[in-house]
Amino acid sequence: MQIGVVSDTHNNFKNIEKIISIFNAENITTVIHTGDITNANSLDKFSQLKSNFVCVYGNNDRQEPGLVEIAKKNNFQIHEPPATIHLHNRNIAIFHEPDSIEEYLLRNKDIDIALHGHTHRYRNEVKNKTVVFNPGESAGFITGKNALGIINLVNLEIKRIFF
Repeated sequence: MQIGVVSDTHNNFKNIEKIISIFNAENITTVIHTGDITNANSLDKFSQLKSNFVCVYGNNDRQEPGLVEIAKKNNFQIHEPPATIHLHNRNIAIFHEPDSIEEYLLRNKDIDIALHGHTHRYRNEVKNKTVVFNPGESAGFITGKNALGIINLVNLEIKRIFF
């Protein structure tokens, strides 16, 4: 079972369409967005996914009208970070800002994967047996520099795809 991870799409419709196309082609079962979708129209675009969609609010999402309504309309899960979900025998914590990850992991030792965004920088490291991952930039305008991630939940292998 593979999940897709993307962050900080910041209302870039062109890149959101590429992201959706990649995840659909990879037969991803669940896509996790780590925040900063930016508005309801951007969130609604993700209805074209052939997978479940889970997201957390980013610092640019909290004041945006319509996100909750679009999430309900499309059966998306939208949460305040940190949110913890359980998929394929894995506990996944989803953050936007990474500042509280280490403290959270000290209190919650059963987390297999901690995902975050906000920094627009790639991160893939292990902290106390937990994979901490940020796929990096996804809203940039330079083709080939944007990235998303795919995580195999069986062996925790991570693949980055650039677009």
